[in-house]
Amino acid sequence: MTTSATRAVHDETVCKASRHARVQHLITADEDSLAELEALIATLPICSTGRVFIEVPDETWVAPLTVPARMVVTWLDRSRRSGAPGTSRACAPGLALSRAVTAWADEMLCADTSDGDVDAAACVDGTRIFLLGGFLGTADIFDHLTERLGVAPSSVHTPERFGLVSVR
Repeated sequence: MTTSATRAVHDETVCKASRHARVQHLITADEDSLAELEALIATLPICSTGRVFIEVPDETWVAPLTVPARMVVTWLDRSRRSGAPGTSRACAPGLALSRAVTAWADEMLCADTSDGDVDAAACVDGTRIFLLGGFLGTADIFDHLTERLGVAPSSVHTPERFGLVSVR
């Protein structure tokens, strides 16, 4: 069991320990929030795990992004995706991000758990969620996480200008 005294020490040596409790991260962004994304990633410990989803208009926006080694970056190119099935429409801003993140969350989201589940050992502290994309995709993801998956609205970090937590 990890105690709060053990958690207080968090440096490179602790991060490299095989039994170090790691916090999973779910981070989303779009072409308008890349600077915010880079600033957020710079604050993460090197032992962070999780997923970064970035929706962009086309492949020219894809660029190298340095993340902790245990994190995966997924670039979502809107120009290669369609809108609603059967409509032949182009993918609207936020749609690719919303689809990808809700599917990932349904399968991979760590819930805060203390029931001793072996699979939960890697998710002792649950998942830290940062939604930096545009309003439409962020609102859809926020609603899915809070209403369908039961994530506490206060634990989902969204841009203050969206007012998503205060509305709930």
